[in-house]
Amino acid sequence: MSALDTDPAYAAGHGNEDELDHDHDTLHITVGGYVTGFVLSVILTAIPFWLVMAKIFANPTVTTFVILGFAIVQIYVHMVFFLHMTSKAEGGWTWMSLIFALVLVVITLSGSLWVMYHLKTNMMLPSPEQMRNMP
Repeated sequence: MSALDTDPAYAAGHGNEDELDHDHDTLHITVGGYVTGFVLSVILTAIPFWLVMAKIFANPTVTTFVILGFAIVQIYVHMVFFLHMTSKAEGGWTWMSLIFALVLVVITLSGSLWVMYHLKTNMMLPSPEQMRNMP
């Protein structure tokens, strides 16, 4: 027997299946989970479509925010049911990478909107008098 055979860290990673410790949480992927995710996705797509087509809300801003809420819920449904991202998967590192990506997206989008806003307000536009004199 070698020193590697008695090392618990080596045995946990290289032993046969009967010797491995099964205390960690495993992700159970089932067809029912995919069907549930699909049904929720269809519902979360159909409701905003209906809201827009039936013009349920008089104010377009309210409709936009309601659709945004449904989009956020649908993103969560996709992450859980199709990407299998839970707080227990891979020791929580998938959530950490998601948070990091979200921070980068927010910084990029807010910076882009800020630049575009200032470009619009600070652009040199011709005055109405200059527009009349143009050929």
